[in-house]
Amino acid sequence: MKVIDIIHNTKHPFFSFEIIPPLRGGNIHKLYESIEPLIQLAPPFINITFHRDEVEYRQATDGSIRKITVTKRPGSVALAAAIMKRYPVEVVPHLVCGGATAHQLENDLIDLNFLDIENVMALRGDAIPGERYFTPEPGGYAHSRDLVRQIKRLNQGIYLDDTLTNAVATNFCIGVAGYPEKHHEAPNATSDIEYLKQKIDAGADYIVTQMFYDNRKYFTFVEKCRAQGIEVPIIPGLKPISTSKHLDTLPRSFNIDIPEELERAIRHCKSPMEIKQLGIEWCVQQSLELLAQGAPAIHYYSMGKSDNIQEIVKRVF
Repeated sequence: MKVIDIIHNTKHPFFSFEIIPPLRGGNIHKLYESIEPLIQLAPPFINITFHRDEVEYRQATDGSIRKITVTKRPGSVALAAAIMKRYPVEVVPHLVCGGATAHQLENDLIDLNFLDIENVMALRGDAIPGERYFTPEPGGYAHSRDLVRQIKRLNQGIYLDDTLTNAVATNFCIGVAGYPEKHHEAPNATSDIEYLKQKIDAGADYIVTQMFYDNRKYFTFVEKCRAQGIEVPIIPGLKPISTSKHLDTLPRSFNIDIPEELERAIRHCKSPMEIKQLGIEWCVQQSLELLAQGAPAIHYYSMGKSDNIQEIVKRVF
C-alpha cells in the first residue's frame, strides 16, 4: 500500500521508523533482532536509508597513496525486499541523487518496481567527506526536485530511452524531506519553503521532516508551508537524544538547535542512563503534543537503536 493511502485511510495516528543497512560485512540478522520488537508494535511502513559511495585515500604497503571507492553500507534495495518478505510491513527505500546518474536511478526504480515496492523517498543527499558543497555526478541531478520529476515520468510510462514503445508505467508514491529549521544551504527559511514547494509541484505526495526538539518550529513550518500552497501531509520526524555526545554531533550534522532547557537538563544528568531516560521523556512529550495538534503520524529516526523507540511508542500510541 502507498504511504499516502496509509495516511489518508488510517483512522488513528501511527508511527513509522527509519533504519540503516548493516555496514559492509555486517550481519543482517542483527538488524532483524533490532527491529523485530518495533515490528511487533505494527508500524505500517519502515524507511530504509541509502548511503552513497565515498572516496578515500589509503596508504599501500609500498608507501604510495591510492584513491579508492568505498561502499560502506551496500544492499538497500535487497534489504527492502528482504524486510517485505519477512514482515507484514511496507518499505520506503531512500533514493539519493548524490553519486548517481539519472540512468542509475532509473535502474534502481525499475528494480524496486519489479519487487512490487510502491514507495520511495526522493532525496538529494549531502556532500561527501572532503567536499565543501554538494556536487552532482555528470548525468545526475543537483536537486531532488529533478529526481521527483523523473519518478513521476516513470509513473506515466516515460523512460529515459524515448525510443521505447508501450513501456510499463510504474506506480510509486513519493516522499520528500522538509526542514523546520531550514536546510543549511538555503539562504533563509522563506526560500527553503519555496524549494520545498518545487518538489511538491514536481509530484511529491508527502513530506517527512528533519528531526527537531522544539515543537514550535514544526508548527511554524507547517503554517508557512500551508501559506505557500503546500497541502500534502507533513509528518514530523523525531530522534530521542540518548547520549551527551548528541549535544555536539546532532547540531553539527543536521543543522538543528537543541533547546536550552533540554541542554541544561542533559548536562545535569549524572549517568548515561539518566540521559537516555531524559531523551525518552522529552520525545514522549513532543510526540503527544504533536499528535494532539493534528500531526498525522510520527516518524522516528532510530539510527540503529530501537529500545528507546520501543518505550516511546508504547507510551504514545
